[in-house]
Amino acid sequence: MGRALLYLFLGLALVFFLLPVYLVILTALKEPAKITLDAVWRWPNPLYWESFRIAWEAFRPKFQNSVVLAVSATLISAFIGALNGYVLAKWPFRGANLLFALMLFGMFIPYQSILIPLFQFIKAIGLYGTLGGLVLVHVVYGIPIVTLIFRNYYSEIPDELVEAARIDGAGFFGIFRHVILPLSAPAFVVVGIWQFTQIWNEFLFAVTLTRPESQPITVALAQLAGGEAVKWNLPMAGAILAALPTLLVYIFLGRYFLRGLLAGSVKG
Repeated sequence: MGRALLYLFLGLALVFFLLPVYLVILTALKEPAKITLDAVWRWPNPLYWESFRIAWEAFRPKFQNSVVLAVSATLISAFIGALNGYVLAKWPFRGANLLFALMLFGMFIPYQSILIPLFQFIKAIGLYGTLGGLVLVHVVYGIPIVTLIFRNYYSEIPDELVEAARIDGAGFFGIFRHVILPLSAPAFVVVGIWQFTQIWNEFLFAVTLTRPESQPITVALAQLAGGEAVKWNLPMAGAILAALPTLLVYIFLGRYFLRGLLAGSVKG
């Protein structure tokens, strides 16, 4: 009986959380004239696929910007975080714990509080309005959480492996390349999913630090819904298109995500 009630509760929770998704799909497949409060839950007949074509034509350049931004910033921040975690976990030095704590402090700084000085800095180095400037911002902001994940993961790798590599004559980068990296796949999966999702869905930096030609898809989605008379089928279709990349990432890598979070949590 207890298990049946649990499954019933989970089923109701699933329906509750999927209702907005169902409504988005319904609205995207309706003609603008048929989007009314009376027919909000009614299945469209016939299906109106033109919304996706119009939204894709408006999104295509911004979609490419988002792909370049998310992929490059994720890869760069993951590599830097792996090096940071490797140093902090396997090459201890005086003040390492203090440096790690100060680095983690960056996770708790609200975006809004540093937006003006960040804007001035990006402008001073000549990267304002460019996709490269936005990549730099996301790489820097991602370093604390990425370093935390890699440092905790590497701290559970036996020190004997590193010592054996030192005895064999491997140096700092040799150990990292031949010993640490081959064991890092779970951590890279976690970091990849986390960073890609955060960067793809970010809006504040995207709308304030870029010019129209370098804006990502989140800004285009907000602009698609603008205006006095909103054709709701277009922003709903755009929302589906914008959500597809992160959905695919979770579909193909989601089963490794929990493994990556738990990997290294228990010694032995």
